[in-house]
Amino acid sequence: MSPDSRTPPAAAVPPAPAAPAVMEVPHLTAAWPLSLIYTALIVYASLYPFGEWRDQGVSPFIFLTAPLPKYWSGFDVIANVLGYAPLGFLFALAALRTGRGRGALVAAFVAPALLSLAMETLQSYLPTRVPSNVDLGLNAFGAWLGATTAWTLEQLGALDRWGRFRSRWFVPQSRGALVLLATWPLALLFPAAVPLGLGQVMERLEAGLASLLEDTPFLEWLPVRDIELQPLVPAAELLCVVFGLLAPCLLAYSVIRSKRRRAAVTVGILLVGLLATALSSALSYGPEHAWAWLRPPVQVGLLLATALAGGLIWLTTRACAAVGLLVLGVSLSVLNQAPNSAYFWQTLQTWEQGRFIRFHGLAQWLGWIWPYAVVAYLLGRLSRREVQRLG
Repeated sequence: MSPDSRTPPAAAVPPAPAAPAVMEVPHLTAAWPLSLIYTALIVYASLYPFGEWRDQGVSPFIFLTAPLPKYWSGFDVIANVLGYAPLGFLFALAALRTGRGRGALVAAFVAPALLSLAMETLQSYLPTRVPSNVDLGLNAFGAWLGATTAWTLEQLGALDRWGRFRSRWFVPQSRGALVLLATWPLALLFPAAVPLGLGQVMERLEAGLASLLEDTPFLEWLPVRDIELQPLVPAAELLCVVFGLLAPCLLAYSVIRSKRRRAAVTVGILLVGLLATALSSALSYGPEHAWAWLRPPVQVGLLLATALAGGLIWLTTRACAAVGLLVLGVSLSVLNQAPNSAYFWQTLQTWEQGRFIRFHGLAQWLGWIWPYAVVAYLLGRLSRREVQRLG
């Protein structure tokens, strides 16, 4: 057979290109932002009220070699240890979750210890604060305890299980929502004029602006009300309670697709809200009044909010974010049309004179800022395009 008579080989067909792999967006750890928030809490609590700084004419490090204090209480010991334990835990957790296993335990101990040293040193310039070497030691021990706990959980595989749990329950890039949900109970600890009513800032803003612009021509620029703010009627209070509970539920729904998991989270949010508000009431009025806030409008509001949250579990994550913005907008509008009650101001005086004086300011700021931070977060989620899917 001649070469020309051969059957030409079939043209080589290039293989079909492989389908592009679906890239999963990794879950970013929430430990870093939580550790930064907790660091801000410690700085605020250590240096409050940030006024009347003065130089005593001695070294700010003299407390390191000072004799041990003669007077101390069990509350001081527990507060100093437990105050820094979460920071050590969060630092170690953040380092471990981002692949920095080597040296994570040491760094999680050293960083909080240096922070405590800085805070005790700065307290030397505050007339209302007394630096203590015992506080420094207890803070460092608490940080070591928290870091060791995180390291132990890592060795036992608990952190990997949490990672798998988070991947199953939450959408990627849900770190912001988790941080906001974690800070919600802390925001509820400061006594609110309306149970679960966070973000009531209008009256305080007006008073603050008037004080800031006093003795200036700009004071006349501030609007003057013809009618004073009136207390909320029971129906309006009920509405604030409903939306106050729906806000964290819808925030959670915006990062959870499964309906069953949304229902479970709703129950958890309800329980946490009840316990945090009861704790705030107990700290303000005494343990015997822990549930005094649970009046008929509040009870009806909680039941109605739970029923509405059950109906909203069918929405997509994007729709939940949109409804959450609507809920927060109405809630803040109604809440800021009411004045703070006389009992509320009496409660503030109780807090200011109690042992929580170092923390009440930050808790109040959390209560003011939290709903507006949620609004910003939900707007960010709505600005991103993502595939919506219900589980």
